[in-house]
Amino acid sequence: MSKQKIAVTGLGMVTSVGLDRESTWEGLLAGRSGVSRIEGMDLTDFKVVIAGQIKGFDPTAFMEAKDVRKADRYSQFALAATVQAMDQAGIHEAADPLRCGVIIGSGMGGMNTFQDQVLRMAKRGPRAVSPLFIPMTIADMAAGLVSIRYGFRGPNFCTVSACASGGHAIAVAADQIRNGHADVMISGGAEAGICAVGLAGFANMKALSTRNDEPEKASRPFDAERDGFVMGEGAGILVLESEEHARSRGAEILAYLEGYGATGDAYHMTQPDNEGRGAIGSMTTALKDAGLEPGDIEYINAHGTSTYFNDKIETFAIKEAFGKHARKVKISSTKSMMGHLLGAAGGVEAVVTCLALRDGVLPPTINLENPDPECDLDYCKDGPVEMKIRHALSNSFGFGGHNITLCFGGVD
Repeated sequence: MSKQKIAVTGLGMVTSVGLDRESTWEGLLAGRSGVSRIEGMDLTDFKVVIAGQIKGFDPTAFMEAKDVRKADRYSQFALAATVQAMDQAGIHEAADPLRCGVIIGSGMGGMNTFQDQVLRMAKRGPRAVSPLFIPMTIADMAAGLVSIRYGFRGPNFCTVSACASGGHAIAVAADQIRNGHADVMISGGAEAGICAVGLAGFANMKALSTRNDEPEKASRPFDAERDGFVMGEGAGILVLESEEHARSRGAEILAYLEGYGATGDAYHMTQPDNEGRGAIGSMTTALKDAGLEPGDIEYINAHGTSTYFNDKIETFAIKEAFGKHARKVKISSTKSMMGHLLGAAGGVEAVVTCLALRDGVLPPTINLENPDPECDLDYCKDGPVEMKIRHALSNSFGFGGHNITLCFGGVD
C-alpha cells in the first residue's frame, strides 16, 4: 500500500458464538461451536436442519423499535457490529462528514425480507407487498443505514462478491483512505441468509454438511470426513482511519491494514480453480502490496470452509505461495465454530485476525480429528496457540471465482 498507513481503531462482531466482539472472541479461543439445530423455521423435508444461527439477538438494544421494523436482519447485524466498533474507536459523530464513509459488503442482502414478501404476494396478491420491500432487501442498505446513523457523507456503497464481499469492502475502504478520498471508513460485511429458500438452495447444490445429528461437529475444515460447509450469519465491522487522523485525535490503534490482493479464478461458477491460481495470486499480491516477504507472515486465518475442494486447494495454494515457509505458518479456520457467514465472513475473520494480533493468541480449528493427507499444514487443531505475531493474512474466496486476501500488521 502507499506510505499512508491504514490504522484499525474499532472492531465489532455479531456471530452465533457471541453477540458481541469480546464474547465471540472468548468463545472462539475456548473452541466453542455456535452451530445448532435451526429454530423458528418449519424444517419438514429439509435435508439440512443445522446452522450457525444467532439466537438471543435483540436489535432494540441499539435501534428504536420503529426502525427495527424497517430493517432486514442483515442490516440489524451490521448496525449492532458498527455500534461496537465505533464505541471502541471513540467516534460518535463525524468531524468532517464528507471525509468519513461507509462500505459494507453482503453477498445476499435482505434474503429474509425477500422470501417473506414473495410468499405474501403469492398468498394475497401484489397489493399485499410492503412498500418497504425494496429498501429492506437491497444489499446496499446496511451501508446506507450506518451512514444515516453516524452522519457520514463520504464514500458510501456496498460490495457484492459472494463470500469475498466483506473482505473486498475492507480493501476498497482502505483505498478510499490511501487515495485521499476519506479519513475514516466504516467497513466489513453483514449477512442473514438462514431462511428456507437460502437453506434449500445451498443444500440442493450439495454444498452443506448433512451432519444433522452432531451440529457442533458438522463444520470440520481440513478433516478427511468433512462433507460441506455450515451456513452462518452475523456481521464483522472495522473502523479504518489514516494513521495521521487516528493519532491526531489520540485514538488507540489496534492493528494496521498493510495491504491486500484481489484476483479472479476465471474458472468455474462455484468450484475453485483446481490449480489454485486465484488463491495463490491473492496471497502473493497482498504480500507485495504490504511490502512483505513470505517469511514475514506468521498466521493465516484461512477461508477454510469445510468443503472438499476449498480446503484441499487452499492448502495447496498456501504451499505454492509460501514455499518451505508454509510449514512454519500457523493457520486456523474459525468457520469450524461459527459456520460460514457468506458475505460477512471476510468482515468477521478480519476482526478475528486483528484480535489475534492484539492479544498474541491464535484461535483453533476445532473438529480436525482425522486430517486429510492433502491438508497437511499446521491448523492449530489442538487448541488456541499463544504466540505474539507481527503480520497475518485473512483469506476470503467466493463463488464466481472472487478472491481477496487482507494483510494485517500488529502495533509495535
